[in-house]
Amino acid sequence: MKFLSIVGNSFGCSASGERLVSAARDGDLQEAKALLEYNPRLVRYSTFGVRNSPLHYSAAHGHHEIVSLLLESGVEINLRNYRGQTALMQACQHGHWEVVQTLILFNANIHRSDYLNGGTALHLAALNGHSRCIRLLLADYVPSTPKFWTNNEEPVSKFDFSVLKEVVNRTSDGGITALHMAALNGHVDSVQLLLDLGASASQVTVEDGTTIDLIGAGSTALHYAACGGSAQCCQMLLARGASLTVQNANGWTPLMVARSWHRDWLEEILSKEPEEAATNLVPSPYLTLPLMSIVKIARECGWRSCDSLLASQDPCVVCLERECTVAAQGCEHEFCTSCALYLCSTNCTSSCSHGPPGSIACPLCRNGIVSFVKLPKTKPIAKEIARTSLSLSFCTCSSEVPEPPPTLTTPLYNPEFTCSQISPPGASCRPLNCQRFPSMILNSNRCMGAPHRSSSSLIPSNVDRNTRNNIEGRSSWFSALNHVMNGCGC
Repeated sequence: MKFLSIVGNSFGCSASGERLVSAARDGDLQEAKALLEYNPRLVRYSTFGVRNSPLHYSAAHGHHEIVSLLLESGVEINLRNYRGQTALMQACQHGHWEVVQTLILFNANIHRSDYLNGGTALHLAALNGHSRCIRLLLADYVPSTPKFWTNNEEPVSKFDFSVLKEVVNRTSDGGITALHMAALNGHVDSVQLLLDLGASASQVTVEDGTTIDLIGAGSTALHYAACGGSAQCCQMLLARGASLTVQNANGWTPLMVARSWHRDWLEEILSKEPEEAATNLVPSPYLTLPLMSIVKIARECGWRSCDSLLASQDPCVVCLERECTVAAQGCEHEFCTSCALYLCSTNCTSSCSHGPPGSIACPLCRNGIVSFVKLPKTKPIAKEIARTSLSLSFCTCSSEVPEPPPTLTTPLYNPEFTCSQISPPGASCRPLNCQRFPSMILNSNRCMGAPHRSSSSLIPSNVDRNTRNNIEGRSSWFSALNHVMNGCGC
């Protein structure tokens, strides 16, 4: 009887987990809320084989409200699927900046790399030209100071610019950087933003035996731009100091790469050095200086208020729904944190009439905003026990060493819970879980949604691991070259 009960519970959890996956994929917020209210542990469910969690599906499809719901319900924000990808990587791959913003506010790890190519979320954002995602990923590394663009070689407010450059120039397999990928695919805005943030135009790829490099090891971003055929990317890289004479391991210069890929329109650009060095460089319109300041305020004080606005309170002039919590330094206009985040994440700085490069335009006076400050009445959010703590305290299905909990605290944020079999004091009813009978304790291996573990409780332990894990073959960053080859007649 106990075995049949376990089997029944396994199928029941699996069915509910698949319903949550469907709700996350389709953007059905009400269905997701109902399922999590019924069984909060479903937040840790993962699909068979590919091990995608509901967080992965909602992030890949851009459903930021469901992403927030899952995070507030206690899901591990850095869960990986079988490729080693996190939800942040999938959101960056598809360009869902609102999801990226939410994950960054919850302190998602931007340094995780996947198992296939060693690429990070920054590589995936640059590969597909999602400049808004790039600037959100680097929000904690770009200081809110007017001197960033004009004097970014000197320390500003104890900020180390070498750390920013190290993050931007991080390599994946084969020594490929985010700048290489953006230049290869002709994403001019992303190339300009990466260069403004310290990407090196002289960094070269390496031969590590894992990457099928059709251009050759030792190639710079200019080699990649020549292969992709983007004249604007080539001109921008040359203006930032890229060399026309550097040769890769095959002995090819950027001009020779362009010729071999039949990019005839690049002959004139790559044949001679620019006559004059570019002195008056225009910063990227996606460079947003106040982003760091507002992200810190949002993490400390929250950014979504469900309380009704009192008659005595001044509403935000942008949304007219929430109380003003921050003020723009300079013009002193006040906004709510949510609207300030939206302005920093969506606006292009080219529309700013007065202000240093990288500032965003105030929607009221068009003056440049460099940073935001909290209003005196804005208070930090006190740590509270999340609404799902009574149920999650019974779950014992963690299979990997937990990371330090994020510093973000929101009214519904669920911190890491330690495993416990003791009912919390004051609980008036038994929380819902996967057990049919309260006297039977399920093994942690059978708990649905355990990270990095098969969800099924019916697979014998003696089955070969290769049979259990259906892992796809290793792919290369250079799958992007398939699009390049289509137009060259190779």
